[in-house]
Amino acid sequence: LKYQLERTISRKRKLRVGSSIRPDVLSQRIVHALATGNWVGGRDGVSQLLDRTCNMSTISHLRRITSPLTRSQPHFEARDLHPTQWGRLCPNETPEGQNCGLVKNLALIVDVSEGYDDRKLESTLFDMGVRRIEKELTDEARVYLNGNLIGIHHDPEGLIEAIRKRRRQGFLAMPQEKSHEINVRFNRQVNSVIINCDEGRVRRPLFVLENGQHKLTDRMRASLKEGKITWEDLVQQGIIEWIDAEEEEDLYIALDEDSLDGEHTHMEIDPLVILGTCAGLVCYPHHNSSPRITMGAGMAKQSLGLGAANFRIRCDTRGHLLHYPQKPLVQTKTMDFVNYNRRPGGQNFVVAVMSYQGYNMEDALILNRASIDRGLGRSTFIRSYPVEERRYPGGQEDRIEIPDPEVMGARTEEAYTNLDEDGIISPEFEVAGKDVLIGRTSPPRFLEEHTDFLTPRRRRETSLTVRPRESGYVDTVMITESENGLRLVKVTVRSEKVPEIGDKFASRHGQKGVIGYIADPEDMPFNEMGIPPDLVTNPHAIPSRMTVAHVLE
Repeated sequence: LKYQLERTISRKRKLRVGSSIRPDVLSQRIVHALATGNWVGGRDGVSQLLDRTCNMSTISHLRRITSPLTRSQPHFEARDLHPTQWGRLCPNETPEGQNCGLVKNLALIVDVSEGYDDRKLESTLFDMGVRRIEKELTDEARVYLNGNLIGIHHDPEGLIEAIRKRRRQGFLAMPQEKSHEINVRFNRQVNSVIINCDEGRVRRPLFVLENGQHKLTDRMRASLKEGKITWEDLVQQGIIEWIDAEEEEDLYIALDEDSLDGEHTHMEIDPLVILGTCAGLVCYPHHNSSPRITMGAGMAKQSLGLGAANFRIRCDTRGHLLHYPQKPLVQTKTMDFVNYNRRPGGQNFVVAVMSYQGYNMEDALILNRASIDRGLGRSTFIRSYPVEERRYPGGQEDRIEIPDPEVMGARTEEAYTNLDEDGIISPEFEVAGKDVLIGRTSPPRFLEEHTDFLTPRRRRETSLTVRPRESGYVDTVMITESENGLRLVKVTVRSEKVPEIGDKFASRHGQKGVIGYIADPEDMPFNEMGIPPDLVTNPHAIPSRMTVAHVLE
């Protein structure tokens, strides 16, 4: 506004406040902050672009928890694994380097509370015998709701028992499913009943035990498998309940049915749910050292596969597509839960563990040229190039067309040979670096000399070209309108990527390396059945890293 007013005064024009205010100033700032992640006050990473490298990277990104602490300082307490994170945050899935322990991921079965109106719950608690605080001192237990002291109660253990009973029956809140948003704990050290119903608490499910036995019968299990009853039904019936970290302090939880005794109050659903989605893909993790599982979880997010099922009609900025993704031969239960076999990442290789003329020293890998020729590890890289016909002040606008030779900065006539009459390239044209995809002309940026006022303004050439070091084929061309009603063209270029020296491959156990040599098939070793390997890895990579699970797989 200040700039517009100063410009109006300097040009000695009539002041019009309405024309000086741009209606999109605020919305542009918000859109820019969301798109880049850079917010006011120097904060970055508040919003992030969703990772679509593969299906697992997308799932992992949606379940990520980022700490606002600075990366440059130690923060030992924040980076350490805390006991309250058991079953809520994955102990293995965290980055290496300065973000280690500050960026975490949710475990497999967790729920983030949506919250319940504390005023409604407060009135319910007063109906259950909670009294308002009087002036005189008392030894009765204090009752806290979401951190606020609301009253006192003479029998705290009875109150907690009543709250849990009503929660399991669904009578603690309305509607019924909101009862399970409420958690309660009795802190004996300070004689306080702590009740939470706010949003944002990470909770995990546990079996409820009565007299040392859970209430899930064989008939219920059969109905659950057949789909006659659902998870929500088990929660509504009080067989399973969601527990937050504070209430868990009061509970005595059994790991499995074999360890049950009469004193246990709850039992784990399954020990494997303490891991996250990516760490759960590592088979036999109890045979690996912990850092290798962390690396394996990181490799799962970088693997190539099928990022989206509708990749044929998407116009992502960039994307990777593995030609022959395969289901792993060794499966884990987590793969069923995340539908990994429907969207796999990676392939099954025939692996030889042996030295080979020194070409696979220090994590280098040797690949079979015949396997690569048959399509092993082959993928397609897709990049989209968008162009918008923007409008400028003074009635000027961009035009998508074949630029005229008299336009400033016009290219040679051969540069536009691939373009159609409308200035847009057609699908299946082969293109290389700096080839024109969309012809475009724009108005001049500014008037350089006083003679420009007297001559007709020459437009300038602003065509969109392929990135300098990339090549491929034009895959799709989409012509549509932007949100502002302006003409928008998106051209997608695909290029085939064949494994070559320097490309990275990894197993699920953090055994990663780059191709050091591509051997001819006649030079490859073979087993007693005459089968040559696809990949040769060094035996020295196994003992010191203690990845026994890699050998078992």
